[in-house]
Amino acid sequence: MPGNMTMDALKDAVARGEIDTVLVAGVDMQGRLMGKRFHAAFFVNGGHEETHCCNYLLTVDMEMNTVQGYKSTSWETGYGDYVMKPDLSTLRPLPWLPGTALVLCDLLDHHTHEEVPHSPRAILKRQVARARAMGFEPMMATELEFYIFENSYESFRDNGFGGLKPISAYNEDYHIFQTSKEEEVMRAVRNGLYAAGIPVENSKGEAEAGQEEINYRYSDALDTADNHSIIKTAVKEIAWSKGRSVTFMAKYDHRRAGSSSHVHQSLWSVDGKPLFVDKADKHGMSEVMKQFLAGQLAHAQEITLFLAPYVNSYKRFTVGMFAPTKAVWSSDNRTAGFRICGEHTKGIRVECRIPGSDVNPYLCCAALLAAGLDGIEKKMELEPEMRGDMYAAKGIREIPKNLREAAALANGSAMLRAAFGDDVVDHYHHAAQWEIAETDRVVTDFEVQRLLERA
Repeated sequence: MPGNMTMDALKDAVARGEIDTVLVAGVDMQGRLMGKRFHAAFFVNGGHEETHCCNYLLTVDMEMNTVQGYKSTSWETGYGDYVMKPDLSTLRPLPWLPGTALVLCDLLDHHTHEEVPHSPRAILKRQVARARAMGFEPMMATELEFYIFENSYESFRDNGFGGLKPISAYNEDYHIFQTSKEEEVMRAVRNGLYAAGIPVENSKGEAEAGQEEINYRYSDALDTADNHSIIKTAVKEIAWSKGRSVTFMAKYDHRRAGSSSHVHQSLWSVDGKPLFVDKADKHGMSEVMKQFLAGQLAHAQEITLFLAPYVNSYKRFTVGMFAPTKAVWSSDNRTAGFRICGEHTKGIRVECRIPGSDVNPYLCCAALLAAGLDGIEKKMELEPEMRGDMYAAKGIREIPKNLREAAALANGSAMLRAAFGDDVVDHYHHAAQWEIAETDRVVTDFEVQRLLERA
């Protein structure tokens, strides 16, 4: 559901002295919340209309470097402003930050007040509007996995990011006893998110030492992406407040399982009826669902850039660690990139298992939606189901091996260019090229340990 605080409620809370700060945040290319802290009195007395930010926020990398070569802005154009327009439907208190509320913003062109086309929220909103024009309401849910460390961010940064100590010593998948030891963090996460209007379902231990998963109720695609971004920030802030740290890296250690962000998807009618179910079908799948899935499979390799955005993302796709290596579909089979869940029920849905927890949820959901809608528009026929161990299967569609391959496929995708626009695809292809170049030039610890003496 959207934010759980109205402007009137915020004004009352400010008048009572309960809220003194409002976080006004947009979403950058990496899916992070970027913005300002407003004094709440100023926000309710007119600050909620709009504010501004430097337009470099949609061209910087993870390190906030001013990457050159983007069409949208540069040193040559002077790095002007974007308008940050609060979406008041996202307004909510943040119980883990005393006296604080949050509102998410759309980023608008300073001169035209039109949404910036390459801003992540605008990209997803465009695909949602496309779906609604076809008579569909896209419903989605993301699962978020992450590692909790005993170290604080400050302590492992001071030690050169060495000596990371997971909060558990063993695989804690579904373990109650081990996750009881992690409740100082996870109970605060569940209760804090619930009070912030995010309908948390549960948390659980995942399939590695120190790995947790948080699950929250499905919703419309935009609300799901908003919740996803808020949850990542909340988990980091709550862990930090308790002297712990977390990582949403797709693969922080090659010896350990990666962290995923599986995306569950279905289409509903505009009056709230699920459209993926047909109980007369062998798998309980409607024709619309088959076409939707067929589109995602047909374009799976082209959209992987938006499901796995970093060089590190591709190190998660490892045989035998529950991350897929093949972009095929199967029923209730965790070795396939696309798993069908809830067969023969109204909850039948497509689970895409390709994204990692490092993903930008807006870009990921938009790319999956664009591919699925293309399948419906072209009435694509669903390929046969694959059964058995997809890791061992030969001669079937694979997930791109690395970011370089995925970026080239996205850059050449006619579907993505039609759905997102040339400038948007060019923008994110350029971001990928920068990530590749930065990684290519860095000498790693692995290279030094392997080659220093023996080369």
